Amino acid sequence: MTLLPPTVARLLLAMTQQPDSSSPAWVAFLPFVLVLAIFYFVILLPMKRRQKKVQQFLEALKVGDRVVTNSGIYGQITKISERTLQLQIADKVRVEISKAAIAGYQGQEPVAPENPQ
Repeated sequence: MTLLPPTVARLLLAMTQQPDSSSPAWVAFLPFVLVLAIFYFVILLPMKRRQKKVQQFLEALKVGDRVVTNSGIYGQITKISERTLQLQIADKVRVEISKAAIAGYQGQEPVAPENPQ
């Protein structure tokens, strides 16, 4: 039989004891609420802002805009439908792509960079 070091034994004993009944019950939930708040402000809120910015960009696209896709294809918008758009990438060469594949306008930074700083 192996004996635990005294510090480990005291720690285990302290973990198994009931919390002090004089402290309110909400105090036990305070760390959980704090973690949720940090998660919201560090992860969820910036993600919502980014999605809103991308959605506004996609809604503002119009025929004649010069754009670049996520895959690096440059072209000019010739036709827009609800979920797709048609890009002219060369003379007499047009491709139909998803609106979500548009990264931004030509010569500008992407609307929503892959790794926000």
